[in-house]
Amino acid sequence: MRTEDVLAAIATGLWRWDNASGTVTLDGEAARLLGLPAEPVVLPEVAVRSRFHPVDWNEINGIVNLAVAEGTLAEARLRIMDEDGRVLRTVRSRSKPVENRDPAGRVDYELIGTIQEIAEPQPGTTAVHTPITGDWRRSREAFLLDAGRALAEARSTAEVLRVAASLSMPGFSPDGLAVFGVAGERLSIIGHHGHDVGDEAPFVDMRLDTDYPAAEVVRTGRAIYLPTPEDYKRRFPATWPLAQRFGRVSWAFLPLIVAGRTMGAWMAAFKHQVSFSPDERSVLTTVARMLAQALQRAGVAESERELTTGLQRSMMPQLGPEIPGMQLAARYVPTGGGLQVGGDWYDVIPLPSGRFALVIGDVQGHDVRAAGLMGQLRIAVRAYASEGHRPDAVLSRASRFLAGLGSSQESDSDEDRDEDPDFHSPRFATCLYVECDPRTGLLEVARAGHPDPAIRMTDGTVLMRPTAGGLPLGIVPDTDYPTTRFTLEPGETMMLCTDGLIETGGHDLDTGWARLRAVLEGQTHEADAHDTESLEKLADLLVQAVHGPSSHHTTGPLADRREDDIAVVLLCREGGACGCGTPPAHPVRPVRPARRTMLTVAQAEPERIAGARRQIRELLHDWSDPEQVDSAVLMVSEMVTNVLMHTDGDALLVAEAVGELGGRRLRIEVADQSDELPHKRHPGEMASSGRGVLLMEMLADDWGVDPRGEGKSIWFELHEQSKAPGDAAAGPEPTADSDSGPGPGRASGSDRPAAGGPAADPPA
Repeated sequence: MRTEDVLAAIATGLWRWDNASGTVTLDGEAARLLGLPAEPVVLPEVAVRSRFHPVDWNEINGIVNLAVAEGTLAEARLRIMDEDGRVLRTVRSRSKPVENRDPAGRVDYELIGTIQEIAEPQPGTTAVHTPITGDWRRSREAFLLDAGRALAEARSTAEVLRVAASLSMPGFSPDGLAVFGVAGERLSIIGHHGHDVGDEAPFVDMRLDTDYPAAEVVRTGRAIYLPTPEDYKRRFPATWPLAQRFGRVSWAFLPLIVAGRTMGAWMAAFKHQVSFSPDERSVLTTVARMLAQALQRAGVAESERELTTGLQRSMMPQLGPEIPGMQLAARYVPTGGGLQVGGDWYDVIPLPSGRFALVIGDVQGHDVRAAGLMGQLRIAVRAYASEGHRPDAVLSRASRFLAGLGSSQESDSDEDRDEDPDFHSPRFATCLYVECDPRTGLLEVARAGHPDPAIRMTDGTVLMRPTAGGLPLGIVPDTDYPTTRFTLEPGETMMLCTDGLIETGGHDLDTGWARLRAVLEGQTHEADAHDTESLEKLADLLVQAVHGPSSHHTTGPLADRREDDIAVVLLCREGGACGCGTPPAHPVRPVRPARRTMLTVAQAEPERIAGARRQIRELLHDWSDPEQVDSAVLMVSEMVTNVLMHTDGDALLVAEAVGELGGRRLRIEVADQSDELPHKRHPGEMASSGRGVLLMEMLADDWGVDPRGEGKSIWFELHEQSKAPGDAAAGPEPTADSDSGPGPGRASGSDRPAAGGPAADPPA
């Protein structure tokens, strides 16, 4: 009997599917099973594909691809459709993919196999039918969706392994799992489940040429299925004793492949018999692919975290040894994306003179290049400071250094610039450099485009301390940076920060500063008297105000919640009301400390008169009579304006408020270098000057002029008093609070002196 007759008798046909040419060769029985005339025929792929149910075609397409990858048989059930879309019969296809290489060297395959009709169960019989497209398929798809979601959410290798161990596959669940990695020419165990501690010892350092299934899978990139112990013993006799003691009866070893590279192997072991049908192999292969991707992502994430931690530890310095009489606290918060390292930094530098320097800065950008430039700039600033240069010289040299880095990158090849133009573009940086004498509290500040420092006084009042400044570093190589000097009194705290602390959350400089000021003033020292952790708590509160849950309820006026790196440094000079340091042995009743501020207005900076007015208003923010505050602001504006207009020197403003709330005394002095004393004038109705003494006599409770060795000091005093209801006390016009400088229509104090002469009228 011929083979063709036997195959026809059992309703089995032969076919050959050539994927390269896109043709299918059928014998007579195969053609009949597909609903075609029962004679041998060669058809295009499209004609044969139209005979299969669309759902089954998608299924067999995946099974064939799996068989090609694994070098196994492709088996599937297919429903045959007629031209009207009716199901004619169900057939079983079994085929073997065979690789073919064309003359051009391209590898393709053809399927050679059989098609056999499956008898459908008749009504009333006990035949069991398990369709391939039934509930099992839907449960498998649901399982794969859940597994993919769980693996995608895993953020570490341990989480990936925990998810893999918890997977319950539909119809069959492995009892033991193991993930193997590759380290050089050796196999290692990344993780396992279903084994006791120490069971992994024989597999920890196994050579890749070992006769072990996982090693062969890594070498070949093909899965290995061992349905029975006999199969294991026959194929891998050398390592069978290692697997025998675990009592499993079926094993599947699948490659973990990412981007065409085999990164390891996954073992699924079963205590029950598993035949590893095409559907089961398809599920295992899909899980292996998802597991490989999840392990790759977790490895990259862990490497980034390790790199980030290393960068932060190397770039963010420790605050160093304790400074006698001073307390320090600092925080650095990156934006949250990328490598978690940006361009902000701070530093504490011991100086040869016995002093120390506080540095805080912000390099433009939030990328890796910003972090790299920040590291170089920080090292340069530290080197210049350690050489003993003054604050202005340190910033001048740092600006020249950063500008030099930008020019050297501009000279790179055109090819490099085309790859990433922004990476090679010049960058600038803002910086604030403070040299501090811990013995006297003297601070010398040089500023390069950075936000001014803020001072919290001993009574809790917070002032933004205006300082002279220059351009950001790196814009102009040779730039001068003037120095501002003031004293940090015992009990006062200075805050240095980058603009991220101010502007994050949709805030601008004004609203962001108001938010921080509320936090600084809300941290009362009396509640935490002599608490050595108060400065650390304050640093945490400042960061929480920007990144904590409450920050979402205090968004600024801008539409977007802009994110930026944050660096903040707090410096406290220990004192009775500081809240840090050693408590006194015999506590006494606290006396409200004096509230004091000082400001220099240079001849070349008349715009700082507006800053002087703001300083006075912030100093008197809780003064009981607002009209007295307006009077003080008006007199300060007139006094400083007259110094700039009628002398050749700068104006030094000193303001001090002493006493208990409701009964304080305010004293403000403005010193200049002119020896000419003021005198009272009688200006006409239309005169625009000459009313300085009249304003002082009318608004101040007391005033006077104190001659000095060089120049004079003009002062006035106001005594705080609560305004009774119905009082008609005369006060200054509201326009006195204008932040503009002297101009037409504003009283400018004394008359102009003769050419070359000093001011003749008191600044008022």
